[in-house]
This record gives sequence, structure tokens and C-alpha cells, in this order.
Amino acid sequence: MISRRNVLGSALGAALAASRARLRGQDDLPPIRTITKGPRHHWFGYYDKLEFDPSGRYVLGMEVDFEHRSPRADDVIRIGMVDLEDGDRWIELGTSSAWGWQQGCMLQWIPGSSSEIIWNDREDGSYVSRILDVKSGRSRTLPRPVYALEPGGHWAVTTDFRRLNDTRPGYGYVGIPDPNGDKLTPDDVGVWKMELASGKSELIFSVAQAAAIPNPHNDTDGLKHYFNHLLVSPEGSRTILLHRWRFRPDSGRSFGTRMLTIGVDGGDPYVLDPYGNTSHFIWRDPEHVLAWATHPSHGEKFYLYTDRSEEAQVVGPEKMPKNGHCTYLPGNEWILNDTYPDDDRLQHPYLYEIGSDRRVPLAHLYSPPGYKGEWRCDNHPRFSPDGKKVVVDSPHAGEGRQLHLIDVSSIVG
Repeated sequence: MISRRNVLGSALGAALAASRARLRGQDDLPPIRTITKGPRHHWFGYYDKLEFDPSGRYVLGMEVDFEHRSPRADDVIRIGMVDLEDGDRWIELGTSSAWGWQQGCMLQWIPGSSSEIIWNDREDGSYVSRILDVKSGRSRTLPRPVYALEPGGHWAVTTDFRRLNDTRPGYGYVGIPDPNGDKLTPDDVGVWKMELASGKSELIFSVAQAAAIPNPHNDTDGLKHYFNHLLVSPEGSRTILLHRWRFRPDSGRSFGTRMLTIGVDGGDPYVLDPYGNTSHFIWRDPEHVLAWATHPSHGEKFYLYTDRSEEAQVVGPEKMPKNGHCTYLPGNEWILNDTYPDDDRLQHPYLYEIGSDRRVPLAHLYSPPGYKGEWRCDNHPRFSPDGKKVVVDSPHAGEGRQLHLIDVSSIVG
């Protein structure tokens, strides 16, 4: 009798073989190696966080023993790091009960520190964040979770993960209900700024304030509003966020979006993209933001926005024609990006050289059909401090989602 597991394994093997055969010889791809292994599954999550330590030796990751379902309140993941100079040894560091498939538990190195990391957790009916010194083992807990850190590592911005889970499952955390669940535009929910040294925090910009800003391109009356995807500018003077609203179930759409920037005190809000369809973005420098969005000039493309202005310049319209998780390598000459699965279920992390309009493929990674929706496994490429190594999340090797290291030194020099 042939077991279901063997049938699934054979099907996956055949798909992988077909994909490799189709792609063989098409590209001169850089070396890639898998740095975590089963039976447990490993991933890092979002593309705009520091996964590598400053030396480039240690790579952060999360570990879980299941896939293909939503997290439950009692699901605990392990926090760890991979030592790239000691046989890719996994070093366990802690646990978390506050996580999701897309962004994990906001695990990241604290900027400016060679030994401290931070991640979100749940304790006594509240979401908190843990800071751990991986060398000394000293740890402490802050009274709020974090979303993004200021590049100097002194403070963080965050939002309400209870409301986020209610409005966008997979990005918030299960375990604590949203006390504002029936409120469309609450004035006590929004962006908090928290000092990492003291844990002191203040609400600097509310959902109600965002909803009150005129929105001539979108009718949001009677809809539920929330924030997602916070990120602090490179010099720490402004925060960017996505102001979103849930459509009614019979509308045929899930949510609408506009991109806002605000000062670090919550003042001077500016609607950078008002057209209702902003997706992934990254700060290029203190004045410019690269984002996938819809714009009257070229439709759905990547655009480089100038903060607090109406300037929007299309970027790579032929070479980067699809949405992806974008960052700039150090020096801002290369954009690191990826794609969602194509018709053959292949994901394509790549580099785009801006000056030459050149796209360089890094891999073609098969994503089995089970990886979809909330528990999909996006590549979310992250780079090392010197920009010569890239790590992606991918299930292509047949052991579930794992971390994979790509050497791009021969490409970027």
C-alpha cells in the first residue's frame, strides 16, 4: 500500500524536477545553501527588519513544528539564530506566544547593537516585547510590542496588534480580543512611540486622526479603519504607515489603502499616496520612498515618491513589473526584490541595478500549492550588512519553510 505521505512526496519531487529541468541553463544563478533543517520549520518573516547581526555571522530565525493553519493562542514558537561560521548551527534563544506567518513576532537585531535582539510576546493578558543580549543572556521586558525600530536603536513605533488581527488576520496576533472591535475610527488606537531604555510610551497619532484627513479618491464612510506596516525613516525624523479600511463583505474587495508619513511627534501628517492601492514600500533615504502602488501616470508599478510632495517617478517598469518585497542594498545602487508564485508556482528573488536597468535573477524557488493565503511563504529577501549575502524564506527544498542563504558577492562586487 502506498502511503499518502509518499504520494505527496512524489508529487512534490516531480514538480521540483520539472521546474529545475525547465530552468536549467536559463540563468547563471549564484550559490544558494539551506541553513536550517527539518523536521521543524524555520523562517524569519518581513523584509524590512535586521536579520543579520552587524558582523554578518549570525542570522535570526523562528522555529515551529506545524504549518498550513492559523496560529492558536497556545501555539508557542522558538526564537533562535544560525551561526554561519559553525556549520549553520542553530542556537536557541527564547520563545514567543505573539506571532503570525507573515511578520513573525517582529524579531530583529536592535540597530547599533552587536548583541541585543528584540521580539514580541504575550504576558498576563498583554502584548509585550522582550530584549535579549545574546552574549550575556541578560533580558528585560517592555510593556508594549514593537513594530519598527528607529535606525539609531533608541525607540520604536508600534500599533494595536489586537485590532490588526481583527482586521487583517496573519499580521496581528491571536490570544487577546480587540476592545475596540465595534469602533470604526477609535481615538485611542494608532501609532505609539516607545523608548527602548525606559519602556515609556505615548500615542502620537490615532486612527481617528487619519480617518479625518480628507480622502477624495476613496469613500470610507461607515468602514472600519486601522494601521499596518510602520517604518521609521533612515535618520529617524518621520514614520511611514499604511492607513487602511475594511470593505463590506459584499463589496468584492477586502481593504483599501493610502500611504501616510508623520513626524516623530505625530505632527505634520502627509498623504504620500492617496489613490487607494499602496502595497510594499521601503525608505530609500530620508526624503524618498519606493513603493508598489497605483498612480495615474503608469498604473500599477513601483514608484519613487518624494516625501511631502506630489512627485512620483516610475522605477523599473519593464524589469520590475510585479509587486514584491523591495529593499535597497547599501549604497542604493541595487534593489533587492522578489515575486509571488507564478503559474508554475515559482518564486523569483532578484536584484535590479538601477543605473543600468538590469535585472539579475537569484533563484527560482518552487512553492507547493499548500502555501497560500494567510500561511503562504513569501521569500521576503533580507541582506547582510555588507550587502553580499541574502537570506530568503522558502519551502522549495521539500522540508517545509526553511532559511536559505544566497551569495550575491559576485553580482554586486
